Amino acid sequence: MKFDMHCHTKEGSMDGKVMIEEYIRVLKQKGFGGMLVSDHNSYDGYREWRDSIKGKTYTDFVVLKGVEYDTIDCGHMLVIMPEGVKLKLLELRGLPAQILIMIVHRYGGIVGPAHPFGEKYLSMMKTQARKKFHMERIESLMHQFDFVEIFNACESEEVNDKAARLARKFHKPGFGGSDAHRVDCIGMGYTSLPDDIRCESDLIRYVKQTPYIKCGGTRYNRTAKDRLGKLRNVLVHSFFVYNKSGEWLRRRKREKELENLY
Repeated sequence: MKFDMHCHTKEGSMDGKVMIEEYIRVLKQKGFGGMLVSDHNSYDGYREWRDSIKGKTYTDFVVLKGVEYDTIDCGHMLVIMPEGVKLKLLELRGLPAQILIMIVHRYGGIVGPAHPFGEKYLSMMKTQARKKFHMERIESLMHQFDFVEIFNACESEEVNDKAARLARKFHKPGFGGSDAHRVDCIGMGYTSLPDDIRCESDLIRYVKQTPYIKCGGTRYNRTAKDRLGKLRNVLVHSFFVYNKSGEWLRRRKREKELENLY
């Protein structure tokens, strides 16, 4: 069964253009059996599915709850928690990657880097300086991750090849997804999962037990960075401001949630 493991909805991501119900309709038309909702620091897209759609329509389609979390030091991370585990902290961007990993694992979830060789400030390998200290830190993090996104339809072949080599080096299974924000990108990346994956706990168990997961897709060449051309550097550096300001604005709330967890 094919899953799109990187999906941004209009309900949950400020740059998402597609409502979750349309997402499901398009994926079903393309032969997919499920999706991972991975909105930016938000579960609002999944909440729309849970509260308005689940059990009423598309009962033969699996919708899994995830989040694409903005760390302060290593770019974006895909996080999947067991159903029933609700951590408000995962909607408050700005945690360091090491703290995020500790929290996710403590509560039974899995975590891995999204597009690790993608744009600076969004991706682990481009955000961390390539110095000995930082490379040692990255190696330490890689041993703790549960998977790596090795195919992202919005990244180049070179970027995805590097991600695949990184996963092989550290013996991590790979995910593939579209990273779609627009309807014409939906389903351009896929991950092959067994038909008995019906909830987040099923996926977590499978990932922990499986050294290799088949995934792939076709590159989407109409991303914002493709359209901007040379102006893409302006967009990239705006991410730095976005990340730092978000970390600062949410610091007190994060500290309060951390106190509640411990």
